[in-house]
Amino acid sequence: MNAGPIGGAPGIADFERLARAALTRLPTPFAQHLEDIVIAVEDFADAETLAAMGIENEWDLTGLYHGQPLTEQSVWDSASMPPRVTLYRQPLLAEWCETGVTLEALITHVVVHEIGHHFGLSDEDMHALEDSVR
Repeated sequence: MNAGPIGGAPGIADFERLARAALTRLPTPFAQHLEDIVIAVEDFADAETLAAMGIENEWDLTGLYHGQPLTEQSVWDSASMPPRVTLYRQPLLAEWCETGVTLEALITHVVVHEIGHHFGLSDEDMHALEDSVR
């Protein structure tokens, strides 16, 4: 992953590109249900989101799925907002620096995990899905 202009940290556009690339690598049965997924990138989760998640430290949340899982949707949900995956840039950058794992791998991990919530998958299923995306 290249740094941003003038050697800065990767920016929002870099994160969005890596997240979209991770989505395109998902197997067909999943990919066909992702056209409406919105990818958002923010530096940190806001205080309201952290409180709702029971998280005290803004550095501890790297991504979040907003929406109703497909397993809980009905035909009456058509007017609801599209599902969204939000990546939190600063915590991901910190994890990238601390772990030495590539930024692409970290973003893929978070995107796959959050997309797993969209499909109502277990953690075990999410790990298997992530393995198929690598």
